[in-house]
Amino acid sequence: MRIGIFGTGGMADALGTQWARAGHELRVSGRSDPAALAARLGASHGSWRSTAEFADVLLLAVPSSAIAEVVAAAGPLAGKVLVDCTNDPALTGAPVASRIATDAHVVKAFNLAHVDVWRLRPPVFGGRPLSVPLCGDDPAALAAVSTLVRDIGAKPVLAGGLDRAALLEATAAFVIGLWFAGEDAQAILTPAG
Repeated sequence: MRIGIFGTGGMADALGTQWARAGHELRVSGRSDPAALAARLGASHGSWRSTAEFADVLLLAVPSSAIAEVVAAAGPLAGKVLVDCTNDPALTGAPVASRIATDAHVVKAFNLAHVDVWRLRPPVFGGRPLSVPLCGDDPAALAAVSTLVRDIGAKPVLAGGLDRAALLEATAAFVIGLWFAGEDAQAILTPAG
């Protein structure tokens, strides 16, 4: 799969590294120089627009405040799968990416775990693979992102349409707050049985 990565920070690096190991072809663009990350990933780099044109799937890994600028610079995203791993601190309803990139097939994913979790090979805890909730409205986009989740050794979980993505962002805000307070957030969601 051809994956475009919008961003050069931790999430872009962690997920890009996993996907490069899985054999995907990558291109990186960023607000800072993407050359160093591209070299680490064995990827090409270019402008927002060239990355969008190259990719079957785009990872949006920039601060939520930069989404409008990045999407505008990327040009038309009609029919593109746009994976939104951001968390909007304002929790304003539908994901920011879906309100701005209205012609893309947005899938909310990879926003519930700390960046270091995405560096694990594979992300397994107590013998159980990490589950990654996906929210999106397009079945083909969900299938593509499910493949990318499996490629890092995790389990995709279809969690509903984009109308439920705000719940993922609220969950992230709640759980990450508990983690930073030193609490075992995983113990809150105990397994059944």
